[in-house]
Amino acid sequence: MTSSTTTTHARPATPELAATSSRPRLLIEPPSSWAALNLQELWHFRELLWNLAVRDVKLRYRQTALGVAWVILQPLSGAAIFAFVFGKIAGFKAPAGPAGHTVPYLLFALSGMICWQTFSGTLTRTSNSMVGNAHLVSKVYFPRVVLPLATLSSTMLDFVVTLAFLAVLMMFQWHAPGWRLLLLPVCLLLMSALSLGIGLAATALAVTYRDVQFIVPVMTQLLLYASPVAYSAEKVPERYRDLYFLNPLASILEAFRWSILSVGDVHWNWFAYSAVVSLLVLFLGAYAFSWMERNFADVV
Repeated sequence: MTSSTTTTHARPATPELAATSSRPRLLIEPPSSWAALNLQELWHFRELLWNLAVRDVKLRYRQTALGVAWVILQPLSGAAIFAFVFGKIAGFKAPAGPAGHTVPYLLFALSGMICWQTFSGTLTRTSNSMVGNAHLVSKVYFPRVVLPLATLSSTMLDFVVTLAFLAVLMMFQWHAPGWRLLLLPVCLLLMSALSLGIGLAATALAVTYRDVQFIVPVMTQLLLYASPVAYSAEKVPERYRDLYFLNPLASILEAFRWSILSVGDVHWNWFAYSAVVSLLVLFLGAYAFSWMERNFADVV
C-alpha cells in the first residue's frame, strides 16, 4: 500500500513583508505640552463628529410632548417676562433706530434672548460633554475634542429656528433688517468662539474637579444680568460704561441687535476688543483642553 503525504512549506517572509506586518496602523502618543488641537486627526474622525452631532440633535427632544417647539418657547417666554418687567414695570424703551425707528420691546428682548441662548447653550453643553460621555472616554480612543464640538450642532439648529421665528414676527411689524444683517455672521462667530473657548476649558477641568458643573450655571446666570440682554447698554450710567463693556458679550449683543433690528449703536472700538478677546479665549481654551486631554481616560 502506498501512502501519499502532502508537505506544506511556509515561505519565509521577506523583509518588506515583515516590516509591513509589524508596523502599527494607528500609533497613539500623548500630545506635546505645547500642542494645539490636532486638526489633521480631527479631520480623520470627521464621520464620528458628524454621527455624534446627529445623535445629539435626535436625543435632545426625544419623548417630549412639544418636541422642537421648546426651541421657540424657551427664548419667547424669557423675552415676555423681560418685556413685562423692564418694559412695563421699569418703563424702559427700546432704543431708536434710524429716523426715529422703534420696535416693540418684546422683539427687542427676544433678539437679546436668541443671542444669549446661543452663548449659554454652547457653554453649558460643551462644559458637560466630557463627564456626560465618560463611558466613551474611558473605553474607546478618539480625539476627545470631538465631544464638545459635536454639541455645537444642536445650538446652531436652535439658533436657526429661533431666528426664523423672529423673522416672522418682524414681518408682522413690517420691519426689514437691511444691509446691517451682514454683521450677523460675525456676531455669531464671535459668540461661538467665546462660549466654545470657555466650554473647552470648563469641560477639561470638570473631569478632575466636578465643582465646575455647579460653578458654570451660577456664573452663567449672573452674566445674564451683567449683559444687555433685556435692556440696552445705554441704560448703564456713563461713568460705569467702560467698565461694563469689559464684558466682551456686551458689545457683541449690542451689535447683534443692531444688525437684526437696526436699533441702538455698534461701539466699534469695544466690538474690536470683543473680537480679540473671543479669539484669544478660544485659543487658550483649546490649548488647556489639549494639555489636560492625556489624563481624561484615567480620571473620568
